[in-house]
Amino acid sequence: MTRHRISLEEFHRMVEAGVFPEDLRLELVEGELLEMSPIGPKHAYVVRRLTSLLAPLAQENKALLSVQNPLVVGNSELYPDLVLLPPQGDSPHRHPLGQEVLLVVEVAEASLDYDLNIKSSLYAQAGVPEVWVVDLVHRKVHVFRKPRGGRYQERHALEGGELEILGLRIPVKEVLP
Repeated sequence: MTRHRISLEEFHRMVEAGVFPEDLRLELVEGELLEMSPIGPKHAYVVRRLTSLLAPLAQENKALLSVQNPLVVGNSELYPDLVLLPPQGDSPHRHPLGQEVLLVVEVAEASLDYDLNIKSSLYAQAGVPEVWVVDLVHRKVHVFRKPRGGRYQERHALEGGELEILGLRIPVKEVLP
């Protein structure tokens, strides 16, 4: 079997040309196209919940909140559930880059292993300062901080306590269904 890797530019041209059905959820991961899992009710609930919990940061002009939109991470284009960008970190001419974001949030059920290993590694390599993986399987939030050398130096799994970003504190129990 021969694999053909594609670039970000090729991927964007294919999308613009309508090669893929609009409802097909794809990520470009290191040159390979991967179909994303369908979004289940718990996943959607947590994304909505986190959107409302993080909204005060946008209202106070501390960050921009991006929900399930593209993020360029090295040679990959990923679709994290939530991204916090700096207030001036948006452009109509390109998707945000991993090193420009403040926080990436992934909500994981079927994609747990992929999010904890593959995607977190890509985020670390791109210099994303903080990643939260909401683990719906084990009811905890995995927090990754301090990327260095393609890995996160800090990794915590929280079942209680609080998540904190830009002075906003969110009880973990508020995030988990």
